[in-house]
Amino acid sequence: MMQLFHFLRRTAPGVLLLSIMVGIISGAASTGLIALIHGALQSQTVGWTGQVWAFMGLCLVTLVAGVASKVILINIAQGAIFRLRMDLSRQILATSLRHLEEVGAHRLLAALTEDVPVIANALFNIPLLCINLAVLSGCLFYLAWLSPWLLAAVLLFIIVGAMTYQVPMMMAQRFLRAGREQQDLLYSHFRSLTQGTKELKLHRRRREAFLTEALRTTALTLRQRNFKGLTTYTAAGSWGELLFLILIGLVVFALPAVNRMDAPTLTGYALVILYMMNPLAVLLNVYPVMGRARISLQKIEELGLSLAAHATDEALLELKAASQTSVRLEMEEVEHAYRGERENHFLLGPISLSLRSGELVFLTGGNGSGKTTFAKLLTGLYTPESGRIYLNGQLVTDALRESYRQNFSVVFSDFFLFESLHGLDADRLDARAQEYLRLLQLDHLVSVEDGRLSTTALSQGQRKRLALLTAYLEDRPFYVFDEWAADQDPQFKRIFYLQLLPELKARGKAVLVISHDDHYYYAADRLLKLNYGKLESDTRAANYLLEQIG
Repeated sequence: MMQLFHFLRRTAPGVLLLSIMVGIISGAASTGLIALIHGALQSQTVGWTGQVWAFMGLCLVTLVAGVASKVILINIAQGAIFRLRMDLSRQILATSLRHLEEVGAHRLLAALTEDVPVIANALFNIPLLCINLAVLSGCLFYLAWLSPWLLAAVLLFIIVGAMTYQVPMMMAQRFLRAGREQQDLLYSHFRSLTQGTKELKLHRRRREAFLTEALRTTALTLRQRNFKGLTTYTAAGSWGELLFLILIGLVVFALPAVNRMDAPTLTGYALVILYMMNPLAVLLNVYPVMGRARISLQKIEELGLSLAAHATDEALLELKAASQTSVRLEMEEVEHAYRGERENHFLLGPISLSLRSGELVFLTGGNGSGKTTFAKLLTGLYTPESGRIYLNGQLVTDALRESYRQNFSVVFSDFFLFESLHGLDADRLDARAQEYLRLLQLDHLVSVEDGRLSTTALSQGQRKRLALLTAYLEDRPFYVFDEWAADQDPQFKRIFYLQLLPELKARGKAVLVISHDDHYYYAADRLLKLNYGKLESDTRAANYLLEQIG
C-alpha cells in the first residue's frame, strides 16, 4: 500500500499532503459527531441548543472536507495514471528494438492494458482509504479520552487480531502474484489467437490442441490462482469484521468483570466501536484492490527498469544534414548476432558495402539468410555489435543513431499501417496524398481528409500500397522495401519494378529492395546476395544476368 502512496507522492507531493490534511479534518469532524451524539445521549437534552448547531456544523465540515479530499486525490490519481501511461509509452519507444523483441509484445500489452487499469482502480479508492483511516484514528483518540486503560486493552486485542489477519493476506498476495505471472502468458496466447486465426481455422487438430493445451490450461491456472487469492482476501475480510464484534463483546461483557466501569464509558465505547465497523469494512474491501495494484505497480516498475537499461539516447546530436540528391552510406565490417538457447546462434556479417544516391540495389537470399536483420541494421533499428556505419563520411555513433534513422523511409514485410498521416508536413498534405493515391491506383478506394485515411480495410496488397504512400510523403534520401511486391498482382508488380522504383532513382533516392522476383533483377544497378548471414556477392545486375545466361 505504501508503494502506491510513494507513487502519488512522486507525482504531486504538496497536493497529496493537502488532500491528506483535508481528509484528517473530515475524519476528525466525523469523530466529533460521534462524541457529540454520545454526549447528547448522556445528557438527554432536547431542543435547539448549542449541541444542535454544533451537530449541523460538524455535518457540514464532514461533507465539505470529505468531498474536497476526494476531489483533490482523484485529480492527483488521474494525473498520475496519465503520466504513467505516457512515461511507459515513451520508455517503449526509447528502448532498442532488439530488446523489445526479446521482452515480447504480450508483456508490453499486459502492462498497458492490465496493470495500468488495476493501478487506476486502486488510486480511485485512495480517497476512501484516507478518509476512513482518518475516521478510525479519530475514533481511537476519542476512546483514549474516554478511558486510556480500556483503550490499551482494545489496542492489544487489535494488534493480536491484525497479526492473525495479516497471515491470510500474505497468502492471498502470493496467489495473486502467481496469477499475474500467468497473465503475461495468457496475453501471448491471445496474440496467437488473433494473429493465427486463419491457420487455426484450417487445421482442426491444431485448433483443438491450442485451445485445450495452451489457452485453456493457462486461463484455468490464472482462474484458480485468482480465485484462491480473492477467496482468501474475502475470508480475511470476514474475519476482520468478526474481530470487531468480538471486541464489542469483550468491552460490554468481559472487561467490566475485570475492572468496574461506569455505564456512560461502556456505552461510548460500544457506540464508537459500532461506528468504526463501517470504515473498517471499507478498508477491508479496498485492501484486495490495493494488493493487486501493488503487484501491478511492481510489474510495471520491473518492466520500466528493464526498458531503461536498454534505452537508446534519442536525438542527443544531429547528423550533418544529408542532401536529398547526394548521400553516401558506408558499412565497414558490421556484425549482429542472435543468441538463442542450445547454441542456436545466428551471426550476420561481417558486412562491408556502400550505397549512394541515385542507385537501385536489390538484395536477395534464402529464407533465414538475414535479409530483414540486415535492413534493420542498415536503417539504425538494430545497433551493430561490431563494425562502423558512416553517412556522408560521418561516423554514426549511439548519440547520432536517432538522427541517422530519420534518413530512411521503410516498408517492412510486417509493416504497420496508421490510419492518420502522423508527423508529416501539413502543407498541401491532402492534395499531395491524393496525387500519390492516383499513382498507386487507390484513389477510387481511399481518400485523405485532414491527414486521415478514409479507410485501411483493404487487401494486403492494397494496404502495402498505402504504406508506400506514407513512404512517398516522407520524401527521405533512402528507401528500403522488404518483400514489398510479394502481395501485388502481376500488373502492379510490373508497375512497381519498372515505373515506381526507376522514378525514385531518378529523383536521386538510394533504394534497397529485398526481393525474390529474379525476372526483374535486370532493373537494378547492383545485386546483393546474402547466404546464412554472409554477403556472398555484390555484383552489377548486368553481370549477374550474363552469368545466368552463361
